[in-house]
Amino acid sequence: MVKNRFVLVGFISAAVAITLLSSALFAKSSEAEKAQKETSRLQALAKFAKVIGIVEQYGVDDLTIEELMDKALMGMMSNIDAHSSYLTQKEYKNLKVQTNGEFGGLGITVGIRDGALTVIAPIEGTPADKAGLKASDIILKIDDKSTLNMTIDEAVSLMRGKPGEDIDLTIVRDGEIKPLTFNIVRDIIKIQSVYAKTIGDDILYVRITSFDKKVVEDVIKEIKRRKTTTKGIVLDLRNNPGGLLDQAVGVVDLFVDEGNIVSQKGKSEAEKESYNASSKNTITKAPLVVLVNAGSASASEIVSGALQDHKRAVIVGENTFGKGSVQVVLPITESEAIKLTVARYYLPSGRTIQAVGVKPDIEVLPGEVNTKKNEFAIKEADLKKHLKEELRKVDGKSENKEDNKDEKDIITPEIMNKDIQLKEAVDIIRALIIIKG
Repeated sequence: MVKNRFVLVGFISAAVAITLLSSALFAKSSEAEKAQKETSRLQALAKFAKVIGIVEQYGVDDLTIEELMDKALMGMMSNIDAHSSYLTQKEYKNLKVQTNGEFGGLGITVGIRDGALTVIAPIEGTPADKAGLKASDIILKIDDKSTLNMTIDEAVSLMRGKPGEDIDLTIVRDGEIKPLTFNIVRDIIKIQSVYAKTIGDDILYVRITSFDKKVVEDVIKEIKRRKTTTKGIVLDLRNNPGGLLDQAVGVVDLFVDEGNIVSQKGKSEAEKESYNASSKNTITKAPLVVLVNAGSASASEIVSGALQDHKRAVIVGENTFGKGSVQVVLPITESEAIKLTVARYYLPSGRTIQAVGVKPDIEVLPGEVNTKKNEFAIKEADLKKHLKEELRKVDGKSENKEDNKDEKDIITPEIMNKDIQLKEAVDIIRALIIIKG
């Protein structure tokens, strides 16, 4: 027994010694690793300084050290990802104007896709929308300047200007053989973010054009206004380029009782956030269909993706744009800044939106409904002795009902026939209403 105890104690002592030795070796290894990283960092900075010095000394153009540093920073930031950039004094000033004041613009949101400057979506009712620009259009030229290797901020700066001034955009569009040129007159961009209409007597159609600071408030107002008659809701997020995260979270919270809505994860602990639904904010259990397309980006993708993951809505349309990253503007001097991607968004299921977007449950391409009549079809009304009196009664009721409605607040069958995606959404809602009933 004593012998066994001695062996056990000896074993423990050996284990402790091995643990201490391992800790010491790990600490040494960790210190060596730190030293190696610091050496690599200093070597990299020395290489950068050397290249700057060589270009300054031997470059054919006479560039100052400040100009060289600006070019180096621009190149570095634009190569990190499509949304990070270095903001010069002029660009930073323009960004502040955009954020704080009125400015003349076209009303489009742009992004970089496969290296090309691409229209994410024209904002409804703006000069770009009225001129006929579409989601996924590639911008080749802004006036006479090529967009090749142009950053988003440079492009936005060129497209912004005084209201009343015109601009030419050269566009490549899928399905078109030659590039298209659009002459657009800049205007003050004023957007109605939320509007609602009715379809029949029991379906509420809510369109959100962008997620500004009053979206949740306006959506609540529209749902409450028609709550007694609404049996189903169509939420249209097509060509919605995004906006404020808290508004996207708030819209999902109107339809979902509990659980995660979206989370963001970055390198820094400060950039790790999670947003959850609360039952006190839920205002309706009505069946829901969400319409999306290639112009639905960022906040729109959070809303559609979260509702899809919670199985709260049927998503109809086309694959969304795929922007699921978080950017912040970090000043580096009083007049200059960098815009840096610091985190990615993740949906409740853990999937990311970035570069993949949200895939609809039912894919429907845009277009019109085929309403061409079959000349060989025979209906009851074609027979000699059909019930004419009954038809008159039904027609009479129908006419009276329509006469009492404001045409501005309704979506007619004729309108739906011109929009096959909306028609499909309404058909699904009607089926869901029947199942629920």
